[in-house]
Amino acid sequence: MRFRLLGAVEMDTDDGEPVRLRRRQERLALAVLLLDPGRVVSGDRLVDVLWGQAPPAAAKATLQTLMSRVRAAVRLAAGQDPDGPALLVANGAGYRLRVPPESVDLHRFQTMVDTARTIGDPRLRSAHLAGALALWRGPALADAATGPERLRLCNGLEESRFTALLDRIDADLAAGRHTELVPELADLVVDHGLQERLRGQLMLALYRSGRRADALATYRHARRLLVAELGLEPGPSLRRLEAAMIADSPTLAAVTVVPQRSPARPGPDSTPPPLTVVPAQLPAGVAAFVGRTAYLSRLDALLPTEQGDRRQPAAIVTITGTAGVGKTSLALHWAHRARGAFPDGQLYVNLHGFDADGESTSAAEVLRAFLEALQVPTHRIPANLPALTNLYRSLLADRRMLVVLDNAQDADQVRPLLPAAPGCLAVVSSRNRLTSLVVTEGAHPVHVELLTVPQAVELLISRVGADRVAAEPDAVAEIVALCTRLPLALSIVAARAAANPGFPLSAIADELCATRGGLDAFDGEDEVSSLRAVLSWSYRTLNPDAARLFRLLGLHPGPHLAAPAAASLVGVPVHRVRPMLAALTGAHLLFEQDPGRYSFHDLLRAYAVELVRKQETGRDRSDALHRLFDHYLHTADLANRLLYPGRHLVTLSAPRLGVAVSELRDLRQAVAWFDTEHQVLLAAINHAVEHGFDTHTWQLARILTTFFHRYGLWHGLAAAQHTVSRAVSRSTDPAGRAHLHRSLAVAIAALGRDEDAQSHLEYALDRFRELGDSTYQADTHMALVWVHGRLGHPEKGLHHAEQGLALWRQTDQRTGQGNALNNIGWWLAHLHRYDEALAYCQQALDLHREVGDAHSEAVVLDSLGFIHHHLGHHERAVALYEQALARYREVGSRYFETRTLTRLGELHRTAGDLAAASRTWREALAILDELTHPDAEPLRDRLAALRA
Repeated sequence: MRFRLLGAVEMDTDDGEPVRLRRRQERLALAVLLLDPGRVVSGDRLVDVLWGQAPPAAAKATLQTLMSRVRAAVRLAAGQDPDGPALLVANGAGYRLRVPPESVDLHRFQTMVDTARTIGDPRLRSAHLAGALALWRGPALADAATGPERLRLCNGLEESRFTALLDRIDADLAAGRHTELVPELADLVVDHGLQERLRGQLMLALYRSGRRADALATYRHARRLLVAELGLEPGPSLRRLEAAMIADSPTLAAVTVVPQRSPARPGPDSTPPPLTVVPAQLPAGVAAFVGRTAYLSRLDALLPTEQGDRRQPAAIVTITGTAGVGKTSLALHWAHRARGAFPDGQLYVNLHGFDADGESTSAAEVLRAFLEALQVPTHRIPANLPALTNLYRSLLADRRMLVVLDNAQDADQVRPLLPAAPGCLAVVSSRNRLTSLVVTEGAHPVHVELLTVPQAVELLISRVGADRVAAEPDAVAEIVALCTRLPLALSIVAARAAANPGFPLSAIADELCATRGGLDAFDGEDEVSSLRAVLSWSYRTLNPDAARLFRLLGLHPGPHLAAPAAASLVGVPVHRVRPMLAALTGAHLLFEQDPGRYSFHDLLRAYAVELVRKQETGRDRSDALHRLFDHYLHTADLANRLLYPGRHLVTLSAPRLGVAVSELRDLRQAVAWFDTEHQVLLAAINHAVEHGFDTHTWQLARILTTFFHRYGLWHGLAAAQHTVSRAVSRSTDPAGRAHLHRSLAVAIAALGRDEDAQSHLEYALDRFRELGDSTYQADTHMALVWVHGRLGHPEKGLHHAEQGLALWRQTDQRTGQGNALNNIGWWLAHLHRYDEALAYCQQALDLHREVGDAHSEAVVLDSLGFIHHHLGHHERAVALYEQALARYREVGSRYFETRTLTRLGELHRTAGDLAAASRTWREALAILDELTHPDAEPLRDRLAALRA
């Protein structure tokens, strides 16, 4: 028995005989069950899909009758006895179709595509993808789903098909089938003219076929089309491809992958330091040590007094920090500086706590070496660890010695090595925090941070000379930024510059840029000077769960994340990810920059990216990203519903198994979550586009648009503009394209391009009409109300508000109705029809209070204040404006607060109270300046005119 969804909904018997369902709703019900075979689909969901917002009066009884017909057809297709067990069964309040996923063409397609992406040979990969694409006979659910329900059910299916097609073309390009691809690509470009990846594939096929001029002409045509349709230049990938073709770059040829040789691990010092009566084992300090004065002062404060303190135990200092931050340099620099305070000698050992082979130096080995340095004859050195420790501490009892224990793995490794005598001091360096030493042994913690910018520049001066640094300040600033102020990275780069005095520093900066934040530019000739190797020492000490989390963090776009996002990456509950995060912070591979929020600097991120690409399969990476985007999308949707009670923005597919949705219970938490995460959410939109998650892109952009608009974060909308346009250019989902154009409109309106925004919204409105989607038609009408207000077209604004109201009433969207009623009243007031305006706004106020939408209530109170102002009711207008301000402050809507403050100031000005007007406008201006909002300048001009 076979089921087909990729085209018309069909099923066949084992003999290939078709079994037909005559009614569209029967085919649709079967399709819903087959989208997730074996799982229970609730009756409520089936009713919603089959009849939408207008179900029949006896919907459940009608559904039972319909499902009995579907059950009989499935039984016939399976060749079952009428009295035998059914494959389609009622299960509680739902239905379950018990068939294997491989019997459904959709699931076979997904499995074949996933398998193809693991195949290295491009010819075999192409063949597998071609086989998967051959399962498609037309649009998914072609004869079953239409309009909004098709959007919900087929969300992402056509996108997956098109992505698989582009992947197959990439495989063919890698296999050298350039000439054969040109006709196919030329036809595809006609139908998908704004798809930049497709344009790039055609350019590459033409170029590799010897048609360089045609390839460049393809780029010029793409650019003209993108500028004409979207008002945007091609994306960076297409621009780089054109530049490479103009330069005939060798990178356009086939790439040969050469296995990377692992650097050799240096062994321990083969020659021990000479034995003296007074041990002096400190290695040479860093020749050009810079900065760190605060840390040095803290260490100086721990020095014993000249006579020694016979009452206090030995002091212990832990110097901790991430790999390459300069812990050993600090310890040795201070130890050499403080040698005079320890006349009985200095002991030193590198414990190799994070070596690549995982073999750290044991405490017993260290103690034997220390005892030899203290002139203990070999035959008198004990064999077991307790005896070694007792003899060691006995010898130090009457001495003032400094013991430097470098590169410790954990507290247990160093405890037997700690002196107990007053006047001795132990310095322990580690990438782990060694918290137990602080708690139980009273150690003094010193956590080493990155260099400051002046310190980083000083380091470069010490290595390459002041003249050379002064001659190229811009290159120096770029090097410091690209090295993220990490001393090891700066030292490696400075060594390269010093070894090549003829190299301009700008050339080295360009070399670093070319690595795009990777680690290749920091590779030295051996493992000690290889940043990659140094970081690997910390990574290898992690337990498997923490190591996997660190790898998967390389998929996160940054700049920081919370525990639910980390849990979603690895697909575990939040309580299980917290120990993993603690292990990473303890190893200094991750920083808890604020309580519950984590980040790591760019070089650690680059290392995580390398690991995740090498050690996780493509499917595992894709699944982790899908869970991550689901986390942000579903949490943002929850937060948005708390901000806008009763308002429906987008219909989302259920989150994947393993996704952790943040717990938000009220409006305050929703606002706080958006405020904390909005930079991450913008980065997630970019990341989703880069990795082909276009559905997540438009849905997340749609949700964020409302928040950014409400809180006046225009710079965030502008930042999202190019990303959204890239997703627009390649989306094959008509509903997705419509939503993307709507989001893009709000973004570019923030840049002052209101007429372009109007064009995008009108395009979106036409698409939603074609899809028969009343909800999103109404929503787009309301966006056009806003844009026409910015353009100064009150009649057009009124028209779109009336259109929106009619559609909201069709869908019984009460919050939408309230917004439309308020906008009708607002534009009637601008047309001086104040009595009508009051009636509409009062209806809007009643609706919003009934729903409990505090923000929308504040918007209506502001409109009523405006109307009463122009009716000459000064005191009533002031009271309404004050009520609006109180509601805005309750919900934290700072930008909307400035709009009401501005109107209240105007009310005071017209009443002749210039002091109150000035005070109110200054309050609004302070908020706008804090938001860096473009409305600040016009308000500043009004204040200046008021003072004049």
